[in-house]
Amino acid sequence: MRAINPWINFNGNAEEAFTFYKSVFGGEFTKITRFKDLSGPEFQVAEEEANKIMYIGLPLGKNNVLIANDIPGFMGQVSENENRSKIYVNAESREEADKIFNGLSAGGEVEGPIGDSPWGTYAGMFRDKYGIEWIVEFDPGYKG
Repeated sequence: MRAINPWINFNGNAEEAFTFYKSVFGGEFTKITRFKDLSGPEFQVAEEEANKIMYIGLPLGKNNVLIANDIPGFMGQVSENENRSKIYVNAESREEADKIFNGLSAGGEVEGPIGDSPWGTYAGMFRDKYGIEWIVEFDPGYKG
């Protein structure tokens, strides 16, 4: 397997969220495709949907890409208060873990402050200001 890349659905604010994520992780977007870019005779796009994001990708680390899109209005709203999954970030150091945790949790809700865990790692958990849940962890014993 090459990689597993999380894909997040947003309610019209994918570009805003990813600009925020880019400010924390750095890097450049691999591609941004808007619904209007796909518009044609066989795929009509409503004017209010035209600038919404069909695909946006932000590389994270060596082999991973964080991906997102906006859900078109006809598909309904994404529940931003679900608690069914989290994005896990395996940091390379305590310093990197702090930087990512503090950056992404700004304006969000910290569920578990970053610190030493009972299982021997340095970890924290939060829901960012866009409703996305994250776990940031540094495991000094990780040999991957």
